[in-house]
This record gives sequence, C-alpha cells and structure tokens, in this order.
Amino acid sequence: MSIQTLLTILLPLLLILPPTTISFNPLTLTLVNNCPYPIWPAIQPNSGHPVLQNGGFSLNSLTHRSFPAPDQPWSGRVWARTGCTYSNNRFTCLTGDCGGRLECAGLGGAAPATLAQFNLHHSGADHSSYGVSLVDGFNVPLTVTPHEGHGVCPVVGCRADLLATCPGPLQMRAAAGGGRVVGCKSGCEAFGTDELCCRNRYNSPSTCRASTYSDYFKRACPATFTYAHDSPSLTHDCTAPRELKVIFCH
Repeated sequence: MSIQTLLTILLPLLLILPPTTISFNPLTLTLVNNCPYPIWPAIQPNSGHPVLQNGGFSLNSLTHRSFPAPDQPWSGRVWARTGCTYSNNRFTCLTGDCGGRLECAGLGGAAPATLAQFNLHHSGADHSSYGVSLVDGFNVPLTVTPHEGHGVCPVVGCRADLLATCPGPLQMRAAAGGGRVVGCKSGCEAFGTDELCCRNRYNSPSTCRASTYSDYFKRACPATFTYAHDSPSLTHDCTAPRELKVIFCH
C-alpha cells in the first residue's frame, strides 16, 4: 500500500477523533478573612475566562470560603471590598466597589485595592503563578499561600497595614466616621500623570520607572508589584499546588 493511499484512509479518521485534553490536578481556592471586620471578596476573570462564585460575596471576620478552581487554565484577580453597606436599594463599598453590586459578575473594582493575581494551570506541566499587586494602591493586607505544590512555591504578599503609615497625598479618607483613612492610593491614582501611570511615552519597561510613591509601597512590601513594569525580586515556579489561599489581614 502506498503512503498516499494510507493517508487517504487515515486522514478522515484523524479529523473525527476528539481533541486531546490535558488533565490537571484538582486545585482549591480558599479565601480567608482574618480581619477584625467583615469584607466582601471580589473575583474578576481575565477576558475569555469564566466568572467564579458569581464574582463576589460577603465574608465575616474569622471565616473562610473554599471552592474548586476551574480544571482548565484560568487567570484573574481577587481583592477585598471594605466598608460595604446596603441602603436605598443600593449596595456600595468604601473601597474596591464594583459598580454597586454584591456579585461583581466580571466587573473590576475601584482603586485603591490590594490585588491578588493568578494564572492557574498554565503550561503542560501544570504551573500556577500568583502575585500581589499594589499598582492600584492598598486597602487591606493580604498574602497568597500555596499548599502541597512542587518546586518554588513561596508565600507572597503584603502583611503590613499601610493605612497607618500612608503618606498624606496618597490617603483616601471616608466621608463619614471622622474621615478615617480607608485606602492608600497609588501615585497614578492620586495625581494622574502619564509618568506615574506609565501611559503614552512612559508605557515601556525602559521609560516606566519607580517613583517615590511606588518606593513607599516597595519598602513596606518588597515582594509585590508596585508600578506597571515592576519585577519583584521574589520569583516562583509552583507546580500542581493542591490549594491556594488568599488570606486577608494575614
């Protein structure tokens, strides 16, 4: 039988075979509220990925919620909303608000907010990458803590309470309650310049540089992203963790 004849027979069979899918180990995401007050965690997927847990829920002090991560590659972010109230048929939060919704349903949150960022099940080796970003400012301390992964799987995040030390120009204060500090803005959020926001001609690794404002965040929390093209020194390569915990007020 010639090769051409063999290909004529096999090609239709190959076309009807189902595509091969990669099987990833089960992964649990756990959100833990160690803060002495309730928070409202929010979850936003990157484009093309599913919304988890409807995008948000309430979480009382010293409680947690666990749920399975998607069994396919997923990327997105998690943050805490604080000072949330429901009145006059409207749900609003002092920090991290997502358009006045309890369930964010894919919407992002208002700055300033501490962000946990994830890229799960990427590559055939089932790597899970994670990090904590202060690029959009700070509202609560948080860490990402992996369990039972292989390779380099550090705890990363920001444990410091930056609300207590936030420089005056970056402070976000509540309108009521004595004007207490509820968030610490980034330099971009506070001043909106192209240079601080890494926009336009500053939008490249060579022109987007650290500032005195991002340096404040970096000194307090070295293993976080503090401006758009930042590269934290603490790296990781975590394979097949069984659980990733986002611990607020760790």
